[in-house]
Amino acid sequence: MKILVSADMEGATGVTWPADVLPGTPQWERCRSLFTSDVNAAALGFYDGGADEVLVNEAHWTMRNLLLEQLDDRVQMITGRHKSLSMVEGIQHGDVDAVAFIGYHTGAGTEGVLAHTFLANSITGVWVNGVRASEGLLNAHVAAEYGVPVVLVTGDDLTCVDAKGYAPDAQTVAVKDYVSRYAAVCRTPTRTAADIRAAAKEAAGLAGRYTPVEGGPFTVELEFDAEHLAAAATVVPGTAPSGERRVAYTSATMYEGIRTFKAVTTIVSSAVEEQYG
Repeated sequence: MKILVSADMEGATGVTWPADVLPGTPQWERCRSLFTSDVNAAALGFYDGGADEVLVNEAHWTMRNLLLEQLDDRVQMITGRHKSLSMVEGIQHGDVDAVAFIGYHTGAGTEGVLAHTFLANSITGVWVNGVRASEGLLNAHVAAEYGVPVVLVTGDDLTCVDAKGYAPDAQTVAVKDYVSRYAAVCRTPTRTAADIRAAAKEAAGLAGRYTPVEGGPFTVELEFDAEHLAAAATVVPGTAPSGERRVAYTSATMYEGIRTFKAVTTIVSSAVEEQYG
């Protein structure tokens, strides 16, 4: 049994504000250990449940945040940027039996601690075939195309609610409760590690590839906080205006859809000005 862990940071234990996840800040340096603790607890739980292999894919910002030296020796980790499938890199090789979303968060334009979708700001909403989409939903669509179930999701309490929409059978663990975008009621890392490990052990029982789901075509629509960002997004072939500050594109598969999404967000981030956005 091989488990892929897609590890994001905004939904990690103790993380509540931008400096906690911004590489290079003192708060980020402190929170790296909390983030690593969550991921390691998931790995240990999957091993408890019978997993033979756990592959962790770093999915936050520079994708160089986890402390490899604090992970269980059996774990392997993909670290660094510019990967074909970004947050779920590794799922495409046909040997992954389940995927876990650790440290995830809610989507842009919704309530949740550090809520966003790919870009910290600028994007105010994302929809897939008319359904508001978080990063979890986007990545779950990719996983489905490879026949890989999402078996565990951790983050704040609203992230757990969001997960029930795209992975209703998955185990969920709330490591904190939403108060505002930059505040939460947090559990200690000792407690969250125990909770995540226990949930991962149960989640291992849900592992097992199934017949890939061809759910396309997928129409992805993005809304931005400024009109010039929508205009910038149309540089990506196949992306066209769909409304005020909105663009949309349609992809036959979510493999193509997520790669186009990455291209759009990369172009848009380069068009953001420091003071005016």
